[in-house]
Parts: sequence; structure tokens; C-alpha cells
Amino acid sequence: MNTTAPKNRFQKTNLITIILLFIVILAGAVVRSTGSGMGCPDWPRCFGCVVPPTDASQLPKDYKEKYVAGRVRKNLHFAKSLDLFGFHDLATRLRQDKSILVPEEFNAAKTWTEYVNRLAGVAAGFAMIFTAIFSFKYWKRMKSVTILSVFNLILVGFQGWLGSIVVSTNLVPWIVTVHMLLALALLAIAIWTYHAVKVEGKPEVKAAGIIKVVTLIGIAISLTQIVFGTDVREQIDIVSARLSQYRNGWINSVGDIFPEHRDLAILVLFANIMLYALVRRHFNRHSVQQQLMSFTFLIIMLQIVTGIALSYLSLPPVAQILHVLLACLMFGAQFYLLLNLYRSANVAEVRR
Repeated sequence: MNTTAPKNRFQKTNLITIILLFIVILAGAVVRSTGSGMGCPDWPRCFGCVVPPTDASQLPKDYKEKYVAGRVRKNLHFAKSLDLFGFHDLATRLRQDKSILVPEEFNAAKTWTEYVNRLAGVAAGFAMIFTAIFSFKYWKRMKSVTILSVFNLILVGFQGWLGSIVVSTNLVPWIVTVHMLLALALLAIAIWTYHAVKVEGKPEVKAAGIIKVVTLIGIAISLTQIVFGTDVREQIDIVSARLSQYRNGWINSVGDIFPEHRDLAILVLFANIMLYALVRRHFNRHSVQQQLMSFTFLIIMLQIVTGIALSYLSLPPVAQILHVLLACLMFGAQFYLLLNLYRSANVAEVRR
């Protein structure tokens, strides 16, 4: 029985899924930095249309009242969920939040920005559906690939719902952090299943345990840095609503979270310098491990550049978008490196 064709089909679809997930993260960062989250106030259509309007004259009658009412209903349902989990104070604040009653003015650029974000999400969703379907070829010999592929499909549905809550609510900042961590979880699962199939039948890599430990530490620090970054983003949102005309003063108004996020970047750099030295010592120059570490280091350098731009150029939107994307690329590269320290398609690359 020829298993090459199903394997290639699954790997290609899974790789497309990973690429599309990065595109969704990029599109989400654009939406976030431009404030386009409510560019389409309804779902799955946009202002009741399959193709969004380009001019206010194309909008449905009384659209402001209609979609504000929909937003209120969604937030009330979410408040009930918060009550169920014991967040009574937060649920009460959400019910009493008057800012959600202020209708969004139509902006064609924001509408189409959000619409493109949704298209990217739909494309990723279909790719994950096909990945889950093709994963059943591995049910008998690698059940974990099938289970995780199906779980990822369920998780992306939950992520879509959570994304709508992010833009609908104003008083639940921690959802932004959860939303980002779930995006990284989706990536990690897709990368894991891709790697598991790619190295099927390959022997284990005899890498030194210290490399694995330092890689795990590096990933943990990177995740912490990402969480700090989302906290900074949440505080910036609060400050920008209060000081909308004084962009150059936003950073100084967010408190200690920004310098803490900046200082943690030094720890990220130090951990990856250690890891880079270890990988260079134990793996050949052309090994996938060294290539991944070099890519990770390049990403970190670019991340530092965008961080400097954010600090000294009053948070330019382009730098915000790249900063988020680079952080996710760094996590993906580090996680894939960790997997290749246990099993790799090129085991002969380890230095003896």
C-alpha cells in the first residue's frame, strides 16, 4: 500500500494551514492597530452584504441602531457567561458600560480591513477542515495527529467567537491576552502535527539535554514577553481613548508595564544567545537546527528594531503590526526547533 500520497497531501495542507494562521495573525494585527474591529458590525455578512459597501449611501436603513442593539445582545450573553464562572463584578461592569451604546461611524477603509481579516480567517478555517479530514489517514498508526487536528478545528471556532468578543467589549482587557495565547496554541498544534508526520519512522536525535532545557526556557520567556506585550497593548488602548490627540504621550502614560516589557526583551536576547551557542556547538552548519536558530536570531534582531521604533516614534501602526507578527514567528521557530531536537528528518547532522 502506497502511503506517500496521503502523507504528502496531509503535509501540504497542514503547511498551508500554518502559513494561513500567520496571515490571520498579521491581518488581526492590522485590524487591531487601525481600530477596525467594528468595521463590520455583523457576522458572517458585513452590513448585511456578502461584499461590503464602499460608500455610506449603500448602508441599510437605521444601521447604527440595528447593530448597536446586536452588540448589546452579544455583550449581555457574554456577561451571563462571566456570571457562570464567578466574574460577577466584571459582568456587572459590562452590563453598565455605556460606551457600547455609541454607534461606530461608517469608514470604508476600516470596513474592508476587517473584511479582509475575515476572509483570511475563513481561508484558514477551510484549510484546517481539510487538514482534519486528511489526518484520518493516520488514525491507525498515529492517533495523536488525528485527535489534535480535529481539536485544532474546534479550537479555531472558539477563537473566532472570542475575537468577536474582543472587539465587542470594552472592559475585559484580559481577553486580548487569551486571544493571543490561543492563536499561539493553534500554531503550536499545527506545527506539531506537521512535524510528527514529516519525521514518522525517523530515529531520535541524540541532542544534549541542556539544549532542550535552554530551548524550553527560551520559549517560556518568549511567551511571557508576548503576554507582557498584550498587556501593553491593552493599556495603550485605554490611554489612547483618553489622550487621543497626544500620541507621543501614550507610552509615558501606561505605567510600569512598558519598561518591564522592554527590559524583558534583554532576557529574551540573552537566552537565545546561549541557545545559539549551544546549537552551533552540537549541530552542523547546514542542519535544520542551526538554520532554525539562525532564523530565530534574525527575527529577534528585527523585533528589537520594531521595539525601538515603537518606543521612540510614538507607536507607528506599521511597527505595531510587524512587532506582533515577528513575536509569533519567533515562537513558531523556537517551537519547531524544540521538536527537531527530539526527532528530525536529518539525524546525521548531529556532531559527534
